[in-house]
Amino acid sequence: MVLTETQRAIREAVRNFAQTQVRPNGDKFEREGTYPKALFTQLGEMGLMGMTAPSHLGGAQSDYVAYALALSELAAADGALATIVSIQNSLLVNSLCVHGSEAQKLRFLPGLISGETIGAFALTEADAGSDAAAIRSRARKVEGGWRLSGTKQFITSGHIAGVVLVFAMTDPVLGKKGISAFLLPTDRTGYIVDKVEKKMGQGASDTCGLRFDDIFLEDELMLGQQGQGYRIALSNLEVGRLGIAAQSVGMAQAALEIAVTYAKQRQSMGKVIIEHQAVGFRLADLATRLEAARQLVLHAASRKDGGVSCLVEASMAKLFASEAAEAICSGAIQTLGGYGYLEEFGLAKIYRDVRVCQIYEGTSDIQRMVISRALQTMTY
Repeated sequence: MVLTETQRAIREAVRNFAQTQVRPNGDKFEREGTYPKALFTQLGEMGLMGMTAPSHLGGAQSDYVAYALALSELAAADGALATIVSIQNSLLVNSLCVHGSEAQKLRFLPGLISGETIGAFALTEADAGSDAAAIRSRARKVEGGWRLSGTKQFITSGHIAGVVLVFAMTDPVLGKKGISAFLLPTDRTGYIVDKVEKKMGQGASDTCGLRFDDIFLEDELMLGQQGQGYRIALSNLEVGRLGIAAQSVGMAQAALEIAVTYAKQRQSMGKVIIEHQAVGFRLADLATRLEAARQLVLHAASRKDGGVSCLVEASMAKLFASEAAEAICSGAIQTLGGYGYLEEFGLAKIYRDVRVCQIYEGTSDIQRMVISRALQTMTY
């Protein structure tokens, strides 16, 4: 895909920022388990916290190709940071832009787009992951609003979020049609972070178990109409999966760059190892898989920009890119040999961070289900 001048400029600006301001501090962020608040406001100033939001709402009004490129560059510097930015854009800002009332947009979008407020998306529960319709959190109608009770699991930014988009049953008899969405300010009494999980990777991005202890939410905090929660959650699938696919490409890109740089410098048997066929061919295969993943992402993003459905293409991009990224990281480690196994060379962190891309925003199995169902009606 040939990029426009604007898309290339956005990519280069984000790459420069990410490589100079984020990557050198990645290990520090991981050790501390968080990011400085100033970093989020810097991202907001660059327009990266509301990239595709309309300009009249304070967004950057970029296209989805530029959004994918920006996420890739952030992920190449720090995968966990890209996760937070992806959720902020696709699951919070996008949901508000599409489904929010004017009052909700005025109340929540300025903080989210500026980076002053971090958002979280609370759908998953301990017994309701891929099967979102099985959620048990309950919002019970009371005078002037709702009383929210329940628990959520694996919620990114649950500890640092200022607002959480929560999905709860408002009419259990209706099943998935009885799910509603609510905007929950985290300073409400009854918002409890039960646990900040210890994870394999992405340590600077908190992942939490949440508990809602009879929280009162005014009627005006319901996003959309009663019973529209499941539809609102599904409407984010295209952009959410596109974001994780782009993130996978960025981390794979960073791993391959480390491997190629090393292979052009490390000498063995009288020549640099990239000139040995075993190494050179491995890197050629990895580069090819990376480019295929990148093009799948850009193709899905261009369809989104064209106003054409891209759910299947986004699922293909996420499936291929997330699985290719793990293989590319593994191949990069193999290229460095023992050095690849050491923390100081950077590949170990990327390898840990990238593994979850096959799990969140729909597992690889779910992507295959989406694609296989589409095959029943697709023509080639």
